Amino acid sequence: MSEFRHLTTPIALPAGDVASFAGNPANLPLWAEGLAGGIRAEGERWIASSPMGDVEVSFVGDLAEGILDHKVTLPTGATVLNQFRVLHDGPHSLAVFHLRREAGVTDEQFEADAAAVQRDLDTLRSVLEHGADGVVD
Repeated sequence: MSEFRHLTTPIALPAGDVASFAGNPANLPLWAEGLAGGIRAEGERWIASSPMGDVEVSFVGDLAEGILDHKVTLPTGATVLNQFRVLHDGPHSLAVFHLRREAGVTDEQFEADAAAVQRDLDTLRSVLEHGADGVVD
């Protein structure tokens, strides 16, 4: 069994609103630090500038159900599936990211990945609860 960690943050908005915002690729640079370099549409594809070069991001889940799973195709051609859910919590929601440790990842790298994902989730909460310039509905 793979090593994994669930990273979460509560958000004081309905799950549908959170999923709609977080599942819009145009909003990724507002809350996902690794994609803060920008994102652009190329036809049906979304290409993001990341520290490792251009990556393709494609959502593969049912956003209406709060499933924001997305594939990231790296410059090497390798594809990583990121599992991300937005769960209903009454009038609020809980954002949950399933971080799986990939083969060859050191303890230090895994901890750094977990910290980066948690920062992204916390930024998502802040942007949604307090607003941000450039938000795309």
